[in-house]
Amino acid sequence: MFSNRKFSMNRNTGVPRMSRRFSVGEPNTSETSSKIHRQFRAAHEGHLPHAGLDASRASTGVVWSPEVEDDIEGCFPRPQTIDVSSAAREYGPTAGIKPLREAVAHLYNEHHRQGKESKYTWENVAIVPGGRAGLIRIAAVLNNAYVGFFIPDYTAYNEMLSLFKNFAAIPTPLDESDGYHIHPDKIANEIARGTSVILTSNPRNPTGRVVANPELAEIQDICRGRATLISDEFYSGYNYTSDCDGTTISAAENVEDVDEDDVLIIDGLTKRFRLPGWRIAWILGPKEFIKAIGSCGSYLDGGANAPFQEAAVPMLEPSLVQTEMVALQHHFRDKRDYVLRRLRGMGFVIKYVPDSTFYLWLNLEGLPGPISDGLNFFQACLEEKVIVVPGIFFDLNPSRRRDLFDSPCHHFVRFSYGPRMETLKLGCDGIERVVQKFKKYQN
Repeated sequence: MFSNRKFSMNRNTGVPRMSRRFSVGEPNTSETSSKIHRQFRAAHEGHLPHAGLDASRASTGVVWSPEVEDDIEGCFPRPQTIDVSSAAREYGPTAGIKPLREAVAHLYNEHHRQGKESKYTWENVAIVPGGRAGLIRIAAVLNNAYVGFFIPDYTAYNEMLSLFKNFAAIPTPLDESDGYHIHPDKIANEIARGTSVILTSNPRNPTGRVVANPELAEIQDICRGRATLISDEFYSGYNYTSDCDGTTISAAENVEDVDEDDVLIIDGLTKRFRLPGWRIAWILGPKEFIKAIGSCGSYLDGGANAPFQEAAVPMLEPSLVQTEMVALQHHFRDKRDYVLRRLRGMGFVIKYVPDSTFYLWLNLEGLPGPISDGLNFFQACLEEKVIVVPGIFFDLNPSRRRDLFDSPCHHFVRFSYGPRMETLKLGCDGIERVVQKFKKYQN
């Protein structure tokens, strides 16, 4: 099966060379003539010696957040000023201030645990300075374990899965043929081979798909007593499966006992409250986990900003959040439908309409050859002042153990419909110019 493997790339020049590390097949003309391809190949191995510094640790950051303005009809206005109490001048608790922890617990109890005997309390909540900090804290308290994750998924998981040596990361590729769906039998197979921690975004970044009940409940039943489920729910508000009625997606709905079920949920103000600059997020889980997660903040990040925590408390009143989610879902579904029409009109084949998030996972294989892969399409779009994210970045590759140019994500990009509508229109216009330009070359 390896008979076609012939080469690897020189990490400095991007030139093919004979070596132990290699890809399947040879790069095509559009790759070898592409500056961005050469740059990516040159950086990928990333193990050049450097005194005291590994510059290859750099990674992809946030490209575009959801629109943060106050002009979404039905959404509450964001604070323009924040009062700073005398208490907030002090170092805050690394697990967060108690009023905000109580507010988060109350929100989940009202939205996801009505009629259930076991309820979240403030001791089941840790406040963290953003999602990445939350992921790093979770990684710090994991035991010696296999951690299962899925491809494609959120780029920042790479760092979480590679910086710590207390666990081994095991990838599971998902298939485009069934919409990158996480079936319960995939979870069962992972646990059968010894995986004791499952990490996934749900709703999923970058595919815009969601695992909803009853399948989500089935997955949690499979994990119960066998594996810890880490559910990244930052896009839980962007849910279009229930006709934009404000319903959010959360594993909290299926937890039987909040202190016994090994389920860690991470979310925050960043996405569904459209406040990425505040860096206020939270983790819910069993008290013993939360105590450890709170403690490790003392040496990892020092805790979240205290004045912004105080300002966040009134935003989490459950009826206010419900109204906010209704407005959010209608607004972003309209933007989704707009970009779907535009892109399909340009010739993109979109097999699976995203039922959540604000992302489209675009297959480029039907485009002219020079722009039929993510890196070259990204570079062509930049020339029109449009940003998309190459799909290869979502092929998580902790510690760079394999050659990414064999990636099934190579011919995809993630398109965000997070920006304002006028910006989206300009972006679609730019993409249309790119497609038309290369179609002329092809003809």
